Amino acid sequence: MVSIQHDFPPLAGEDSADIQQWLAALSAVYPPAEIALIRAACEFAAPLYHGQAEATGTPLLRHALGAASILIGMHLDHETVAATVLHAVPDYLEGWAEALGGRFGRNVTALVEGISRVERIRLFSEMRGTQDKDEAAQQIESLRKMLLAMVEDIRVVLIKLAERTQTLRNLSGASTEQQKQIARETQSIFAPLANRLGVWQIKWELEDLSLRYLEPALYKKVAGLLDERRMDRERYIEEVIAQLKQKLDAAGIPAEVTGRPKHIHSIINKMKRKRVEFGEVYDVRAVRILVSSVQNCYAALSVAHELWSPIAGEFDDYIANPKGNGYRSLHTAVSGPRQLALEVQIRTHDMHHDSELGVAAHWRYKENKKSDAVFDDKLAWLRQILAWKAELADSGNLQEQFRNELLQDRVYVFTPQGKVMDLPKGATPVDFAYSLHTDLGHRTRGAKVDGNIVPLKYKLQNGQRVEILTAKQGAPSRDWLSPQQGYLKSPRARAKVRHWFKTQNLDDSIAQGRLLLDRELQRLGVTSVNQEKVAQRLHFHKLEELLAALGRGEITSRRAGLAIQQEVPAKPAAIPRPVSHKPAAQRTSSTGVLIEGVDNLMIKMAKCCKPEKPHAIIGYVTRERGITIHRQDCAFMQRVPQDKRDRVLNAVWAGG
Repeated sequence: MVSIQHDFPPLAGEDSADIQQWLAALSAVYPPAEIALIRAACEFAAPLYHGQAEATGTPLLRHALGAASILIGMHLDHETVAATVLHAVPDYLEGWAEALGGRFGRNVTALVEGISRVERIRLFSEMRGTQDKDEAAQQIESLRKMLLAMVEDIRVVLIKLAERTQTLRNLSGASTEQQKQIARETQSIFAPLANRLGVWQIKWELEDLSLRYLEPALYKKVAGLLDERRMDRERYIEEVIAQLKQKLDAAGIPAEVTGRPKHIHSIINKMKRKRVEFGEVYDVRAVRILVSSVQNCYAALSVAHELWSPIAGEFDDYIANPKGNGYRSLHTAVSGPRQLALEVQIRTHDMHHDSELGVAAHWRYKENKKSDAVFDDKLAWLRQILAWKAELADSGNLQEQFRNELLQDRVYVFTPQGKVMDLPKGATPVDFAYSLHTDLGHRTRGAKVDGNIVPLKYKLQNGQRVEILTAKQGAPSRDWLSPQQGYLKSPRARAKVRHWFKTQNLDDSIAQGRLLLDRELQRLGVTSVNQEKVAQRLHFHKLEELLAALGRGEITSRRAGLAIQQEVPAKPAAIPRPVSHKPAAQRTSSTGVLIEGVDNLMIKMAKCCKPEKPHAIIGYVTRERGITIHRQDCAFMQRVPQDKRDRVLNAVWAGG
């Protein structure tokens, strides 16, 4: 690492040529003032990176510019691009934070600092020791969560994903061992992370490129099959597009129809999952239909099913039931021209934009401009979830999914062996000890965090390595149970301490409880009852647990008496005579329903309003993959919120 002043010598040689050529291409993307910041970042980084290479052997500057280019293609802001160029500066410059802060401002410096923190997980990405499959999967998931927990700005994650993508593009220059290690790390951590964030544009490339080095023979085989049949497939797709366009135009549905890129990772996964050969994978031949509205999505689906027969069991409605990362689209497989399997994806232009870029599609700063309410909601959501706010405004299913499944109020720390532990935010070393083993918690007397002694009340932070100091024999302190003392955050750890104190003098407590239970049985005049079942009725696993609780005063004799009365056999009641009911005649409508612009979809009558001729009716796209028919004056339809009105379809009785 070197120390460098803010005034740099003129750029020379290959570095200068790379930068000038790269900057010249940005004039159509950013205004001059923003390009000036990116240029300054290049000039700052070039002398530091000179002569340095990335793990693949690629010159470090070229690697940084390549990663930045990926983010430019995703329409990220100029500060993100500048921070990507500067991402390796902390490795080569002492006092880098002050230097960057003075020259590029707080935002760019914070992004570079976030990238530097994220690099910590690389030390532990290779799981150590023997683990079963479930434990390894849990560790990988914890690492992904840690990666998000360690950043305060979603752009840090996007920079890391772009930088990893650029590494994989040049991975052939690395050693075989490095190739496999980087590919495994990508497949287990970064590709699933891109999927969680909905950044499909990066996800597919990360998956394909990592598979190229993890299963080279299978990858080459499928890639070869795709290449061999490329000309035939392209002619086939042109034929499909022409037929679809003609039918969609005739139905009055404006649409853009294109062939869909083939992802080798997806094809191989389907071959393995369904145990089929290459020719039986449906999305080897695939098209995508982009339309203007949700209603047109279902109308286009009807056109596709009219044109070709759908393949049973191959329809997914991710519009009515979006994926966890917010992905929305209709997927169907049909028996296309020449009876060849064909996958058809249908979505709106907005859905397509979101599916390609995920959270990046909504990330841009408008601090000094007039904002619209929709953008403000999305921006506020991103900032809140990444600040670990518990009180999130309920602005949609995607936000709820993130809060419930991805970004809980948690802290992630390492054991000395590199295992990730998932704890409540605000957890202490004592919480950490109890999460590893109850006996370890009982014997805890001190702790080290990143090699330094800390108090037992210390609040652990993401990414820290924690080591517990113990006594050979020991017991917990009653102070640990006091919330005011701050020793324990986890309810589970507190319960373990409480249980330890409960087990002291257990025999005396059980004897006292036996005396109290016998008195209650005598008071009630009960001579025969299954006492084990009485204990279970009061939510104790064993009778001894009930007796100990009675003896310690944790449960009253009166409450035990009520459970005894419930367990005493009651007198048999008279058996009522069976009443026979004639089954109600099932009504079958002899007339059908016509839905405007839709055909070949499942239609059913609503139970809430029971529409019949000649009532005026209306259709509603449900989450059950079909259309429900309601009366127009149905109370349910009157309460449909504005953001779901695009599911409402015009409907009339056939022949009427």
